[in-house]
Amino acid sequence: MDTQTNKTSELGNLTIKDVFFKYVRFLPVFLISVSICLLAAYLYLRYTTPIYRATGTISFVSEGNRNDRFEQIFKANQTEDILAEMEILRSTSLMERVINKAGLQTNYSAIGKIKSLNIYKNSPFRLDIFELTDSSRYFSMAIEFDNQTDFKINNENQTFKTGQVFKNVNGVFRISNPGNSFVGKKYSVSWTPAAMLAPSYASMIRVSPKVAGSMIYNISTDNTNVLLGADIVNNLIDEYRIANIEYRNITTMQTLNFISDRMLILENDLDSVERRLLQFKQFYDIIDMEEQSRRYFEKIAEADKIQNEYRMNLKVVDLIEEYLSGKNNLYEKVPSSLGISNESFQKLVGEYNLKVTERKILLEEGTKPENLVVKNLEGQINDIRIAIFESLKSTKQLFQALISDATGQGGTARYELKFLPQRAKELLEIEREKDIKQRLYNFLLEKREETAMSKASTIPNSKILSYAAGDPNPIKPNRRAVQILAIILGIGLPAMFIFFQEIINDKVYTRFDIEKITSASILGEVGHSYSSSSMIVSKTNRSMVSEQFRIIRSNLQYVLNKVEKPVIMVTSSFSAEGKSFIATNLGGVMALAGKKTAVLEFDIRKPKLFSGLKLSFKTGITNFLVGKTALEDLPVKVPGFENLYAISCGPVPPNPAELLLDPAVEQLFIWLKENFDVIIMDTAPVGMVSDAMTLGKFADSTLYIVRQGRTYKKQIVLIDEFYEEQRLPKISIILNDIKIKPGYGYYGYGRYGYGYGYGGGYYDTDNDTDVPKPVIMLNKF
Repeated sequence: MDTQTNKTSELGNLTIKDVFFKYVRFLPVFLISVSICLLAAYLYLRYTTPIYRATGTISFVSEGNRNDRFEQIFKANQTEDILAEMEILRSTSLMERVINKAGLQTNYSAIGKIKSLNIYKNSPFRLDIFELTDSSRYFSMAIEFDNQTDFKINNENQTFKTGQVFKNVNGVFRISNPGNSFVGKKYSVSWTPAAMLAPSYASMIRVSPKVAGSMIYNISTDNTNVLLGADIVNNLIDEYRIANIEYRNITTMQTLNFISDRMLILENDLDSVERRLLQFKQFYDIIDMEEQSRRYFEKIAEADKIQNEYRMNLKVVDLIEEYLSGKNNLYEKVPSSLGISNESFQKLVGEYNLKVTERKILLEEGTKPENLVVKNLEGQINDIRIAIFESLKSTKQLFQALISDATGQGGTARYELKFLPQRAKELLEIEREKDIKQRLYNFLLEKREETAMSKASTIPNSKILSYAAGDPNPIKPNRRAVQILAIILGIGLPAMFIFFQEIINDKVYTRFDIEKITSASILGEVGHSYSSSSMIVSKTNRSMVSEQFRIIRSNLQYVLNKVEKPVIMVTSSFSAEGKSFIATNLGGVMALAGKKTAVLEFDIRKPKLFSGLKLSFKTGITNFLVGKTALEDLPVKVPGFENLYAISCGPVPPNPAELLLDPAVEQLFIWLKENFDVIIMDTAPVGMVSDAMTLGKFADSTLYIVRQGRTYKKQIVLIDEFYEEQRLPKISIILNDIKIKPGYGYYGYGRYGYGYGYGGGYYDTDNDTDVPKPVIMLNKF
C-alpha cells in the first residue's frame, strides 16, 4: 500500500516537472516572441490614429396628466415616443443641418510619413471658398508649403502665396493664415457636400439612456479629432431642439392661417350687414319696434336661437368642406377643433392629419413622390378625405333637419308677423344675419387666441444637461490593453505551438510517457551511443552508456530473483528499436561479471546481431533445428571477452514461425543451460510476428525495448496488455537511445538526474568520438 502511494505521489511530482521542463527549455523562444509582440504593439500604438469620444447629455420632458384647459394648450411640448426622438437624433436630415451650421464640409489633415492627422480647428491656415464648380461633388487638394507664405497645389509647378486668390478645376479659393502660426510641410484639404457627409456622421451617433428607465440620455460620437466630435454633438443637440420647435409649430401655423383667412371674410360680411342695418334704420327712421312685436318675437326668439346655433354649425361645416375642396390645400392638415362635436368626424380628421404628417416627413427626408410608400399614403389620404366628406354630408343633413324643425315651430309666430309692417320683418332678417356672423366671428377669434397661445408656449421637448467637452484620453487604442494583449500573445503563441506539438506527438520521449500508460517497471535507460561499434561495453570502457548497461545488470538481480541460470528474452514492438544493440551489450556486461554468457540471434527474419559484432558464421540455430549441425558447433566466441559467446540464427528459412515450434528448440535450451550461466535471446518484434511469444516459455525474464522518438505510445498499451495478462514472463522495459536536449538535463523526466559533466571524471567518451556524455547520479532502483 505504501509503495503504491509513493509511486502515485512521485508520478504527480513528475507531472509538474513535465510541464516545467517542457516549456522552460523554450525560454529564449518565449522571450523573442514577447519582444516581437511588444514591438508590434509599440508600432501599432505609435502609428494607429487614436479615436476620441465626445458625449453630451439631454433630458426629455415626459407627458403627464393634463386636466386643466390651460395645461392642455401646452401639451404639445411633451415627448410621447422616445424611440422616435432617438431616430430623429440619428437621422441624416438633422445631421445635414448640423454640417451646414458648423461648416463641417471642409476637412483639414496634416500628412505625415506614415499617417495623416485630422487637424480640425488646429489648422495653421484656412481655406476660403469663393466659388465651387460643382457643389455636389467631393474634391480634395494636396497643399505643400515651401515656407510660411509660399505653397503649391496638387504638386503643380505654380507657386501661390497666402492671401492670394487662385482658381482650379474645383473652383475659386484663397488660403489665409489667420494667426500667422507655424505652418508645416504637407497638408490635405477636402470638401464634401453635406448630403454625402451626413450619412457617415449620422451612423457614428449613439443615443443611449444614461440611467436605465430614466428620461436622461447620452448622445455621443467617436472621432479621430476630439474637437470635431464635440462640435458635432453640441450642434446636433442645438439643431434637434430648433427642429423640434419647427416641427411642432407646423400644425399650429396651419390652424392660425386657416382662422385668419376665415376671419377676414367674416369681417367683410359683418361690415356689409352693419351698413345695411344702419341704412335701413336711417331710411325708414326706425328707433324701437320691440313693443310692437314683443308678443310675437318671444315665440320666434326661441326658434331662432335653435336655428342660429345649427346654422352656425352648418357654416363651420361649409368652411371645412370648402377647405378640403381647395386644390391648394391638398395633402394639408385639417383643423380639428372648430366645435363640431361629431366623434366620427373628429376621428376621421385625426387619421387624415396623421397620414398627411407621415407623407410630409417622408418627402422631407428625401423620399421621391413616386415612391410606392408615398403613393400608398396618398391613396389612404384620399380615402379618408372621401370619408370626411361623407361624414360632413350626414352632419349637414342632421343640422338641416334640426333647423327645419325649429323653423316649423316658429312658423306660426312668423305668420302673425305678416300683419306687421314689412319694414319690421326686413329689420329682423338683417339683425338675424348680423347675429349669426358676429357669433361665428367671436368663435373664430377665441380659437385664434388659443392657437396663438399654443404657438407662443412651444418650447423644445428636451433640456440640455451638459454639452460635450470631449475627453482628451482616447478610447481606442487602449494602450494598457494592447500591451497586455501583446504579452499574452507573446507567451500564448509559443505555448500553444508547444502544446499543439505535444497533442499531435504520438511517440515516446520520456520515462514518464511509459509510466503513465503501463504498470510494467522500467529496468533502465540507455543513452544515445555515438560509437560506430554495436559493442560498447568492455573492461576499460567507462562511458555513460557502458555504465547504464551495468546499472541494468544490477537491476536484473531483483527481477530474476536468484535464478541460477536465467534465460533473458529481448524483444520490442517493431524493428529498429535497438534489440540487437541491447542484447549484445547486456551480454557483454554479464560476461564482464564472470558469467559465461550466450547471446542467441533468434531474430531469424532480420538478423543483425552477428553483423553488428562483425562476426562471420558457417552454421546457426536453423541448421541445428533441421538437423544439419551439432549443438557444440553453434557458439562463436566474441573477441575481447573471455566469457561471451554468440550463436547465429543461420540461414533464413521460408517458415521461421513453424520452425520455432520444433521440439529441437527445447533441446537447444537444455544444452545451453548446461553449458552457460546466462542466456540472452535477441528475438523478433513481438508486435509484428509471433516468434517471441513462441520462445517466451523458455525465458525467465523479458526485456521489452522502447526507443525514444520511435516507439509509438499506443504500442505501450500492447506492453501493458502483455504485462497484465502475463503473456510474457516478467516483463521489464528498457528506454533506449535517449538523447540530451537543451533545457531538459538528461531529457528531464527520468528517474535519475542527469546533467553535463565534462570534468567530473565519472565517465569517459566513446572510443571513436569526442562527443561528451552526461554525468549520471545513481538513485536506488
